[in-house]
Amino acid sequence: MRELTISLEGDGAAAARRVAVVGGGPGGLYAAVLLKRLDPTREITVWERNAPDDTFGFGVVLSDETLGGIEHADPAVYAALQAEFVRWDDIDIVHRGQRHTSGGHGFAALSRKRLLAVLHERCRELGVDLRFCTEAPSAAELAATHELVIAADGVHSLTRAAHADVFKPTLTTHRCRYIWLAADFAFDAFRFEIAETEHGVMQLHGYPYAAAGTGTAAASGASTVIVEMHEEVWEAAGFAELDQAASAERCAKIFADALGGRPLRSNNSSWISFRTVVNEQWSYGHCVLLGDAAHTAHFSIGSGTKLAVEDALALAACLQEQPDIPAALAAYEEERRPVVASTQRAAAASLQWFEELGLYVDQAPRQFAFNLLTRSRRVTHDNLRLRDAGFTQAVEREFGCPEGTPPMFTPFRLRGLTLQNRVVVSPMDMYSAEDGVPGDFHLVHLGARALGGAGLVMTEMVCVTEDGRITPGCAGLYTPQQEAAWRRITDFAHAQAPGTAIGVQLGHSGRKGSTKLMWEGIDDPLDEGNWPLVAASPLPYKEGSQRPRALTTGELAVLTLQFKAAARRAARAGFDLLELHCAHGYLLSGFLSPLTNLRDDQYGGPLENRLRFPLEVFDAVREVWPAERPMTVRISATDWAEGGTTADDAVGIARAFAAHGADAVDVSTGQVVADEQPAYGRSYQTPYADRIRNETGIPVLSVGAISSWDDVNSLILAGRTDLCALARPHLYDPHWTLHAAAEQGYSGPGASWPAPYRAGSRRPQTGRTDGPKPRLTLGR
Repeated sequence: MRELTISLEGDGAAAARRVAVVGGGPGGLYAAVLLKRLDPTREITVWERNAPDDTFGFGVVLSDETLGGIEHADPAVYAALQAEFVRWDDIDIVHRGQRHTSGGHGFAALSRKRLLAVLHERCRELGVDLRFCTEAPSAAELAATHELVIAADGVHSLTRAAHADVFKPTLTTHRCRYIWLAADFAFDAFRFEIAETEHGVMQLHGYPYAAAGTGTAAASGASTVIVEMHEEVWEAAGFAELDQAASAERCAKIFADALGGRPLRSNNSSWISFRTVVNEQWSYGHCVLLGDAAHTAHFSIGSGTKLAVEDALALAACLQEQPDIPAALAAYEEERRPVVASTQRAAAASLQWFEELGLYVDQAPRQFAFNLLTRSRRVTHDNLRLRDAGFTQAVEREFGCPEGTPPMFTPFRLRGLTLQNRVVVSPMDMYSAEDGVPGDFHLVHLGARALGGAGLVMTEMVCVTEDGRITPGCAGLYTPQQEAAWRRITDFAHAQAPGTAIGVQLGHSGRKGSTKLMWEGIDDPLDEGNWPLVAASPLPYKEGSQRPRALTTGELAVLTLQFKAAARRAARAGFDLLELHCAHGYLLSGFLSPLTNLRDDQYGGPLENRLRFPLEVFDAVREVWPAERPMTVRISATDWAEGGTTADDAVGIARAFAAHGADAVDVSTGQVVADEQPAYGRSYQTPYADRIRNETGIPVLSVGAISSWDDVNSLILAGRTDLCALARPHLYDPHWTLHAAAEQGYSGPGASWPAPYRAGSRRPQTGRTDGPKPRLTLGR
């Protein structure tokens, strides 16, 4: 968090003598305050279309971090706000008549009207020109007479719209409706309450913003109440036909228990859908976007005013530090964009969780509460354990964790196989086989990770035919020599790492074959020695790729037999689990995606037909794979491309494979088309696995940017996944799982240290980095 120390020297500051601020919300007003404090000679004018007392919403939540920034930048504003704040630590989650409380969170809130009044007063003290009930001139007009124009005109910014060709905004409207209301009493905690009505699930978000008898609050205080529900629920419940007063009355009846029978009141309140705002560029010339005009983040993580105030702090600091306005605006955007992007990712996760709330209502109440608290991934299992150990331990007991056992070290059963923990070494192509035969490298690579303690170690995609390889370095299971080489590896794992299972992933490259080794040019065709490619349809993967030939029905039957033969070899080679690779644009994935399957026969068209060949292969493999050994399937749950596989499709695909005997679904995404646009981020693929698990009841493996044991514990305990597959962390540290156990102080059956390694099962001691603590402190 940026700290701004006010200095009146200012010789190196960017020249911005005349400043226009469009929008009199907290962000715009605070920017005016800071800029005026930094240079009292500045002429600063704030245009606000509404009256001083007009405001939308009721309470504002600010973090301690944001308040610290305010304290350093303007102690007068900080002191005024401190006098108004109501503070609390607890979060209450009420679901199906049970109330679970988690403490140690720390919140501070105040009336939005009081926040604005404090800022109005400070602006006047400093000589800022406040123009209420006045439409601001256009940014172009203001730029002609001002050195700096700050567009803080909100989510519906006219400035942004007028210059959309420069700012390049993306506006995404989401699927829930919500309304801001207030109650004339103070909740004693941040309260989430779920109502399961005949029309669907509704939720209340409530928090106090005024303590009893303070300021303008009623004798019993005041609270913000947000009621939210899915669009379909909102329509079915008839809210579309109700005015403000009737909506407030109806919401008060639905949530009468939470409100103690008290009424709700509105304030220019209407049902709206949240809109996420993202801009490619935040400034042009001497005009800059600030707050909601530049970016929005869903209210469920309480970040709108916080982000706007922090924007103001950063902008003022950059203007003070940089030699000119263009440099200052560039520095402001460079500083704030990563922070905002991180917040927006967390907000998107929270928003999506509430949009899909219906998936979770059947969870055990404590697990539901934990799931809600960790929905944005900013609060995690370890973080929550520090905040409220009693609550977290209660959730763990309800989940089935033995005393002192982290969730990731609980066992999980798939058919006849019991995994000692929930960690999977994800399939990773090594491109190091010769003629499809895994050699010493594979023995050391997979053997090391088996010794490293994961519950399940997966091979790379093992190809079922020579021309089904991705590269000349890909491993196979189409010859006796390959089978024998794999047997050598499984024998080692079973003998030396008896707690670890080893699985094989079978697949065929399809149109993505005959390419160079990854480090020589990923997905690029070989310079020489190419082999012909086959696929669902004759579409090259990318420009410059070889064009595959569309498979005939007769060739599909032959391929099915080749998969079947490879599965027999895998069983004889001693693998404990088999996964069928139907993801990432390889052959079977190419049949599933509408972007890569353009067939007009029984294997193309609607999803039911596109599933036909992958299911035929699955059935053939399941027929010869030993009945007691589990079989999973990896899918791409989205193509990250318009017109491709959707999340709804992924649920249908998972259901189809489960109906044919899949024991679990390994949920990945993308890599199907070259022009994909993935939304990368921490654990970015887990929502797809989460939805499949909680909508269908099918066990799932989550994969994709899961990198910490804290994330694994959080996902498992929240019920969003059953197993977590990690790839790169296991390249960085083959003993990632055992080290995770040591770092958590766990030494139970879920973490089997090989006998020769047991002496290293505790974290090594390090030198002291702290100085001696004072032994005695005497007052004056």
